[in-house]
Amino acid sequence: MAELLVIRHAQASFGAEDAGGYDKLSDLGHQQAEIAGRALRASGWVPDRLITGTLARQQQTLHSMGFCAAPETHPGWNEYDFHDLLHARFGGAVPDAVLGDRKTHFRTLRETLLDWQAGGCRGARETWENFTARVEAARVSATAEPVERVLVVSSGGAIGQLVAASLDAPAKQMIALNLQVKNTSMSRFIFSGTRFFLHEFNATPHFAPPEAADLLTYS
Repeated sequence: MAELLVIRHAQASFGAEDAGGYDKLSDLGHQQAEIAGRALRASGWVPDRLITGTLARQQQTLHSMGFCAAPETHPGWNEYDFHDLLHARFGGAVPDAVLGDRKTHFRTLRETLLDWQAGGCRGARETWENFTARVEAARVSATAEPVERVLVVSSGGAIGQLVAASLDAPAKQMIALNLQVKNTSMSRFIFSGTRFFLHEFNATPHFAPPEAADLLTYS
């Protein structure tokens, strides 16, 4: 069976006032991506297709991994717009602590996603149903061609949803999966025709050596 390897983008800037400020890799992020790319090449895993979403942090990750060819892009691999969801939930008055304090940020993220899944966050540019539909469309597109190995660079929310859908898990399980996804972690799926199965989730073998362990991040 063919393989779809989905990698979360490397560390991006945290605490920016808008989503655009977050959409670039940190210096550590470039280092993480370089190590991930070396690990793939060392294992002999050579992709037949390169795909990213349309976000800069995803494309920068692929480039820093050492893949310089222009990738295919599909917006279904993009992250949900958390800043837009926050503005919809709080009526534009987002508490300062949500943007500046990590603990508050991630607690609010979970609460906001639950509200979004339940039909809340009215006025947001994207509904939960539209989000899940575009992730599924991205999956179908990535697995449509008769190739053996497909490499995708995506984001935590899209990966969490892809894994949850592959397991036919409840919607709220996507949130737990989303919050576990490490920067440059590798989630592997196998597919043939309409068959699609999770094979490995959130693996970071490139951070296993002691000299690389301190490079692991979740955001």
